[in-house]
Amino acid sequence: MGSKSDNFWETTTLAAMTPEQWESLCDGCAKCCLEKLEDEDTGRIYYTNVACKLLDLNTCRCGDYAHRAAIVPSCITLTPALLEQPRWLPATCAYRLLAEQRLLPAWHPLITGCPETVSEAGASVHGRVISEEDAGPLVQHLVDWVE
Repeated sequence: MGSKSDNFWETTTLAAMTPEQWESLCDGCAKCCLEKLEDEDTGRIYYTNVACKLLDLNTCRCGDYAHRAAIVPSCITLTPALLEQPRWLPATCAYRLLAEQRLLPAWHPLITGCPETVSEAGASVHGRVISEEDAGPLVQHLVDWVE
């Protein structure tokens, strides 16, 4: 995409990023917007194909990003401090990858300059999820394609 000096994510810590840099890390996959179940004994996270009621299933973007935490109290606003234990985020999440000092995937929009590469790589939830309003019991919607 750009020169090595343009790759702020390789030279700037998560805590030192500007709000614009921080937000640009999101690839728009919407995996973090999926309902999850956690095994109390093992701590393992199980993903479902059930999306938050605010997720626009066509664009894979939050329908009310600015007010999401007020509307959906269980919505987690990411901060560098929360990323000290990022295991609940998908393995491909840029925030998790950088917190674990790993590289962004080749399909990430910051690498390619193109937001469509997320879907082209099969890394998006687009076309694979349903709204929580239509779901029923979450245990009936477990998926293994997130990780």
